[in-house]
Amino acid sequence: MRHARAYGFAGLAALAVVAAAAVAQTTVTPLPDNAPVQTASLDSSAVAELAKAKWGDPQAGATKAGACAACHGLDGNPTDPQYPRLAGQSERYVAHQLALFKNGQRNSGMAAVMVPFASMLSAQDMRDVGAYFATQKAGAGIADDTVITSGPNQGMKFYQVGQKLFRSGDATRGIPACMACHGPAGAGNPGPAYPHVGGQQAAYVERRLQEYRTGTTSQTDPHLFNIMATISKSLTDEEISSLGSYLQGLHERPDMATQMAMAKAAKQAPAAAPAATPPPPAPAPAEAAPEAEPAAQPEQG
Repeated sequence: MRHARAYGFAGLAALAVVAAAAVAQTTVTPLPDNAPVQTASLDSSAVAELAKAKWGDPQAGATKAGACAACHGLDGNPTDPQYPRLAGQSERYVAHQLALFKNGQRNSGMAAVMVPFASMLSAQDMRDVGAYFATQKAGAGIADDTVITSGPNQGMKFYQVGQKLFRSGDATRGIPACMACHGPAGAGNPGPAYPHVGGQQAAYVERRLQEYRTGTTSQTDPHLFNIMATISKSLTDEEISSLGSYLQGLHERPDMATQMAMAKAAKQAPAAAPAATPPPPAPAPAEAAPEAEPAAQPEQG
């Protein structure tokens, strides 16, 4: 009965949200970050239950994800920069984070907003929702290329500070390259559930890195959190903001098949009409020819 009621509430929420998605995305007012998290519905077994669930069903997840649209967008690409992009995220990562919200182990940031939604979901629901978002194409934003005018990174474009850390890390401070875990295009690694970070909202990246930098968590299995906490503790505020900007603009290039299809389409497209060429300049008026001398008359005999 508990799940039946939950599905009923979820279905009503999905129907209402999908019907007014365009309005919802612009009118939702989130709870403040420091709002208390409701603990009445927390389920300590939420993470363990994921291991018993089957592979997620994207079609089932599309219906269950309807309630997510108000903040994260219908396809997981939100218009509000404070909400994270879920499109392209791995099924396992999405499901795991929902379970952490449900059992109260993820309780910082906007957890107060997420707990009521996550609490309605079963482990299978979480995997279905994760599978749906995993099938959606992730978008991307624009990185900030403003030139830094002071400080240790003077002369670099703002996003380049984050780009350097993402690609190379900083051996002098023991910071590994971010792409070692998240991939060169930020697509993540579904094996150990490292998340897709390419194209992620800059404001969300900054907030999460700041949370990691505090080094405190209530997760009972914090090994993944500790990896990020160890890395983030050495980052400056400027580096955190720059990483957010770089990741926001990071996206994958089209694969070879897509590039070939694009080239073929370009060849088949009707050729553009050549630009009209200006008429040649009129020839300069010819100078008047000198008058011909009269022909010599034969002498009269």
